[in-house]
Amino acid sequence: MTWKQKLKWRFVGIGGRIIMGLWGRSLRIKTIGEEAYRQLRQEKKPVIILIWHGRIFLVPYFFRFQNLMPLISPSQDGEIAARIMAGWGYKILRGSSSHSVVRAWKRMKAELQEGGGLIIVPDGPRGPDRQMKEGALKLARETGAFLVPVSFSAARGKYLASWDKFFIPYPLAKTVVIYGKPYQLPSNLDEERLEEERRRVESMLREIDRLSDNYFRR
Repeated sequence: MTWKQKLKWRFVGIGGRIIMGLWGRSLRIKTIGEEAYRQLRQEKKPVIILIWHGRIFLVPYFFRFQNLMPLISPSQDGEIAARIMAGWGYKILRGSSSHSVVRAWKRMKAELQEGGGLIIVPDGPRGPDRQMKEGALKLARETGAFLVPVSFSAARGKYLASWDKFFIPYPLAKTVVIYGKPYQLPSNLDEERLEEERRRVESMLREIDRLSDNYFRR
């Protein structure tokens, strides 16, 4: 990478944090169900936060300075996210289901074994939308990590016409972040039971999405 490219990406990170910081601070955020997650973090238990790709807009701002490791795709969009999040105390890890798999897997496993926390987008980076891949489950099976489904929605916002129906809350909007109950996989899962658990956790994530979307429609 040339010095010009380094300078460009440095400004992308700084500018992105300024914009995201102002945007995030303008939102009136209500958090529901985070107590169990906070307790796990205080006890240094390994956790994997799961959130659909279409709901990640708020992630960099909301989870800042919590010493979490997000798995970020090696795409250009991923580079933008990585530059923004690097200045907010995240342990950046680049990789995906098709790139740098072994290296990323070893780092994530080591982080969990030390009682750390990951952020994984189980339908990313290319979908299909809200269909969970098995990677996070296999990590949880090997490390005993707790899976924590999370979603957010807002009273006012826009769904983009993208594969993941990406949601962006409008500035100043009332916003809700909902945590599901932390879930630990049964021990000694074989591949058949792993598929059953994949469907179970996928259903949990979809339910959290439904709850967040319906929060302001009551």
